[in-house]
Amino acid sequence: MHYGGDYNPEQWPEDIWPEDVARMREAGVTMVSLGIFSWARIQPSEHEFDVEWLDRIIGLLHDGGIAVDLATATASPPPWATVAYPEMLAADESGVTYWHGSRQHYAPSSPVYRRLAAGLVSRLAERYAQHPAVVLWHVNNEYGCHLNVDYSDAARDAFRNWLKKRYGSVEALNEAWGTMFWSQRYGSFLEVFPPRRAPYSHNPGQLLDYRRFTSDMLFECYLMERDIIRAAGAVQPITTNFMGAFKPVNYAQWAPELDVISDDLYPDPNDPEGFREGAFHGDLMRSLKPGTPWLLMEQASSAVNWRPSNAPKAPGQLAAQSMQAVARGADGVLFFQWRQSRAGSEKFHSGMLPHAGTDTRTWREVVALGAELGSLPGLPADEGSARVAILLDWENWWAIENPDHPAALDYLSLVRGWYDAAHRLHVQVDLLPPTARLEQYDVVIAPQLYLLTEQAAANLAAFVGQGGHLLVTAFSDVVDENDRFRSGGFGTQLRELLGVVIEDFGALVPPGSTGPGQQHARVAGNGIAFAGSLLAEEARVVDAEVLARFVGGREDGRPAFTVSNRGSGSAYYVATVPDDDGAGLVLRTLFAAAGVEPVLPGLPPTVEAIRRGRLLTVINHGTEAVDVEVRGEDALGGGAVDGVVLQPFGYALVLMEG
Repeated sequence: MHYGGDYNPEQWPEDIWPEDVARMREAGVTMVSLGIFSWARIQPSEHEFDVEWLDRIIGLLHDGGIAVDLATATASPPPWATVAYPEMLAADESGVTYWHGSRQHYAPSSPVYRRLAAGLVSRLAERYAQHPAVVLWHVNNEYGCHLNVDYSDAARDAFRNWLKKRYGSVEALNEAWGTMFWSQRYGSFLEVFPPRRAPYSHNPGQLLDYRRFTSDMLFECYLMERDIIRAAGAVQPITTNFMGAFKPVNYAQWAPELDVISDDLYPDPNDPEGFREGAFHGDLMRSLKPGTPWLLMEQASSAVNWRPSNAPKAPGQLAAQSMQAVARGADGVLFFQWRQSRAGSEKFHSGMLPHAGTDTRTWREVVALGAELGSLPGLPADEGSARVAILLDWENWWAIENPDHPAALDYLSLVRGWYDAAHRLHVQVDLLPPTARLEQYDVVIAPQLYLLTEQAAANLAAFVGQGGHLLVTAFSDVVDENDRFRSGGFGTQLRELLGVVIEDFGALVPPGSTGPGQQHARVAGNGIAFAGSLLAEEARVVDAEVLARFVGGREDGRPAFTVSNRGSGSAYYVATVPDDDGAGLVLRTLFAAAGVEPVLPGLPPTVEAIRRGRLLTVINHGTEAVDVEVRGEDALGGGAVDGVVLQPFGYALVLMEG
């Protein structure tokens, strides 16, 4: 179990370094991430490298028994680089340059940036590939975090080449994008530009492809650096830090090319529901690379610096959130950062070692957590504990949030709505792309798969055919991979499976709107009653059982929740976006039909229970003490466990029988 955080010794005098190592040992630190933003120190000018200081600090850490996650330092080019080569700077959609003075100001598609980054990585890899202190390589940092999309001339040229490879001819591009609309037809690839600022709506096919291109350019940068490290003879695992479900970068595409998944997580301590964000992050990271433990690469020891109000973590919250990650498959808990910065934009961001020193609650909790993590037994990777999967698809995300739709939909919020409902029911889930293997699951939830490929549709049908219980929601199976309608109307690929024909989407006025119109749809039937929002689809049943209907409004009497039995499986359809209570009712219906039980029954919503092989973790995120009935062996201290009382932010790690 790795424990530590980002370490930035270049920000401090060298006489502090030995003290840092001594305090790290006191805190139980086993690994630090080194060099993430050190490009300017490692390479002061284009033809000058200074790695002797890096030799010294790596040696000090190694002598202290602390391993190194060595970063490639390519996330923030130094000023000399962008002054010499301004063409490597990124630009916004108006063509305005992003200048140096912050971070992540480079154009990922820039040949100059890639050349300079490759030279830096080559120098580091050649020097440290065989160093015994280096146990992990950390490529770049938080790809796309601040600069989600680049519209520079470098991006323009790379986008044209990307389109040539994807479509082969400009005629195929015109067909895919439907460019006869608004006289957009292209005569050559040289006429194509990024979707820069325009008078009105952009072509949706172009917007979707530019999202694909943007993710691919960042991915190419990652692959370039990874391959340089491997070519230097390095055998250590290689990672780059993800950021939960992050829209600009298709992590499902990237995950197979990472040896270990790592994640940065910063829930708001003021948010009473923030612990569900941590749960969602953990389940997604575990699901991206099944069977391989992941790393919580960054979290805050207390307050961050970038919200309007930056609350500190409550007593015990630091450990509770850390154990939540371990429970959901993490084999490492790290922080940003080790020593709180004295200057710069993040000087108010907390550190493991605060400005106020070691006589602080933060330091005491950091030391206590290190001791607990060090006492844990070896933990297995996830063994397939979840019987429920929720589908999350990046390309669908990009397409569904294009403009000019019946309703403006926040895809991640819709996915999170179903995830949070399952979490409140204490049912463990995996988060998967729609083409993933699904045979191990009893229930699959497919929120708003607006863009549904033929492969994904066939996968869902096969899941039901094998006895699975599938939930399809409103605004699904609408367009193909180019964001174009298929012939035959809406929902053509899932129509036979669902036994329902969709005639219209029935957009509702957004909740909270002050304008006229229907904001909510009421649904009732068979003991099910809830309110829906955003959509109230006009559905016609062909071969399905109606479980509940719309009541009142323009959809009065139409089917709102249906089930179609296909062989030994079932396909459910809900024609609106249920509120929280409604999502819970819908999932209870599916879980009862599929025989899915909670990890632990009878828990309040603020207590979570997670299985990781034999390890059962129970965490109280509420403000009141809770009695939990659980039996087994204490994973931290040994001894029998026969029920526990969990104080606020208290937890129990229990090894179960079998």
